[in-house]
Amino acid sequence: MKSPTRMLLATSCALALISTPAAAWSADKPKTADKAKSAAKAAPVDCAKVKCIALTFDDGPGKYADKLLDTFKKYKAKTTFFLEGQYVKARPAFAKRMAAEGHELGNHSYTHPHLREVSEDKIREELTKTQDIVKQITGKAPTMFRPPYGEMDDRVQTIAKEMGLPIVLWNGGSRDWATRDEKAIYNEVLKNAKRDGVILMHDWVEQTVKVMPKLLVALQKQGYHVVSVSSLRGAQQLEAGDVYPVGSEKDENLPSEAPIDSADSADSGESPADGS
Repeated sequence: MKSPTRMLLATSCALALISTPAAAWSADKPKTADKAKSAAKAAPVDCAKVKCIALTFDDGPGKYADKLLDTFKKYKAKTTFFLEGQYVKARPAFAKRMAAEGHELGNHSYTHPHLREVSEDKIREELTKTQDIVKQITGKAPTMFRPPYGEMDDRVQTIAKEMGLPIVLWNGGSRDWATRDEKAIYNEVLKNAKRDGVILMHDWVEQTVKVMPKLLVALQKQGYHVVSVSSLRGAQQLEAGDVYPVGSEKDENLPSEAPIDSADSADSGESPADGS
C-alpha cells in the first residue's frame, strides 16, 4: 500500500504533465500570432496586381512635414520626398524620420536653381551636396532625382546617369502652391488620379497637409494604394538616367512646379532637435 506522501507526489507529477504543455502552448500562441501580424503588415504592395498611385512632395523637408508624416503613418501609406539639401540641413530630424518610417528619398538639388542655365560643374555640385547631406543625416542616399521645375537637358540627364540616379518627373499635379486652398487641392488631385500616376505636391503648403487625411481616404475608397514611386509598375527596374513616367519630359501640358519665390519652405518652423 502506497503512503499518503507518495500518492500526493504522484498526483502532483501527473498534474504537472497535464498543465505544463497547455501553459507552454498558451505562451507561444500570442507570439506566433504577433509574428504573423507583423509579416502581414510588412508585406509590400504589388502594383502589378492592385491599383497604385504615388503622391510625391518637392522642396522638403517642409515646415509641416511632421504633421504630414503623422497622417501617412496613420493611413499606412508611403510616399517619395524629393528633398532640397538646404532644407535637409535646416530640418534634419524631419529627414531622419522620413527615412526611418520607410518613405523614399529623392534628390531635388541643393538650392533649386534652373539647371539648364548653370554650368555642368554647378549641376554636379547641386546634386552631390544633396546626396552627401541626405546620406550623412539619414544614413540613406537618395535613389532618384527630380530636377527643379522639371527642367532638364542632355547635360542634366548625363550627370544624373553618372551619379546613378533615374530622373522622376510627374504626370499629374495638385497646384497646391498656387491655390493654397484645401478644396481646390483635393479636387485637382482626384481629377488627375490614375493608375501608376505620379502626383506633384509640396509639404510646405499647409493646406496640402491639412487636406491629406481626407484625400487619402478618398483615394483608398477608389481602390488606390498610395505608394512610393519605385513601387509603381514600370518604375521598379529604372536605371540611371532613365526618365519616368515615360514620355513625361516631352509632355507640353505637364503641370508646373512652384516657382522659387513661392516656395516659402524656408520660413520659420525648424524641425525639432534630434532625439525629441
